[in-house]
Amino acid sequence: MSEHETQPVSETEASTASETTAEASEVPAETPASTETQPAHRVSIEELLKAGAHFGHLTSRWNPKMRPFIFMERNGIHIIDLVQTQQLLDRAAAAASRFARQGKKILFVGTKKQARDIVRKYAEACGQPYVVERWLGGTLTNFQTIRLSIRRMEELARMEEEGILDQLKKKERLMKRREREKLERTLGGIAQMAKLPGALFIVDVVREHIAVSEARKLGIPIIAIVDTNADPELIDYPIPANDDAVRSIELITSVIANAITEGIKQREQEEAARKAAREKRTADAETKETRSRRRKKGS
Repeated sequence: MSEHETQPVSETEASTASETTAEASEVPAETPASTETQPAHRVSIEELLKAGAHFGHLTSRWNPKMRPFIFMERNGIHIIDLVQTQQLLDRAAAAASRFARQGKKILFVGTKKQARDIVRKYAEACGQPYVVERWLGGTLTNFQTIRLSIRRMEELARMEEEGILDQLKKKERLMKRREREKLERTLGGIAQMAKLPGALFIVDVVREHIAVSEARKLGIPIIAIVDTNADPELIDYPIPANDDAVRSIELITSVIANAITEGIKQREQEEAARKAAREKRTADAETKETRSRRRKKGS
């Protein structure tokens, strides 16, 4: 059992954490939202509690910069302030939705064992690229070289489909198939990422410190779960929460994925509206021209 889950919070403490919601000031929204069409928050304090999002690391492993997000210490473990988690998750989701609405891709990153399947599942659900195996140094900062490796992977796939590999000697055929498998394992999630992403969503910023460093170097915004051992100042949209518990990872990742889907739908609706407006203008112009011609003929 992980250090995040060994010390349950009592009902009194959980209630206290929940009650502080009313006292907390709201985090400014990234975009205006109607209270009639959207709930007050993406998730409730109770949902975060059930997911174990409040369990931080051992106090001996904390990063002092996380102090503002810590609610209390209990039996040697830091307890995260879920009121702030709730508000900052709203802010992060608004940013993710906005990026998607702008047509940007959000690269999901989560290579730790308990995050891989979740990150892959939700990234695919909202049509975004992802990295769930080892982060290759230069994935962002040396993107053109990474694209060459992706093209190599696609070439090997084509050779397999066309039966070219079957014509090779057994040893060479096995080597090329292993090469393809290795490339697909590490690069398959970003194969369709033709250009640098517009933002990153990261599950564990301490583990994925190279991804964080590369994104910061290129000025790419980062949305991330930050546990009590992380530096929130490195992240544009930090979400203070347990980044080890499966339920916590899934809850937060699902919120970000849903926000992206909303942004994509809004973009599609806006594009459809613009297309309809263009077609109407064209039709109106043609009608006007036809009437003008008729008037000229009649005169």
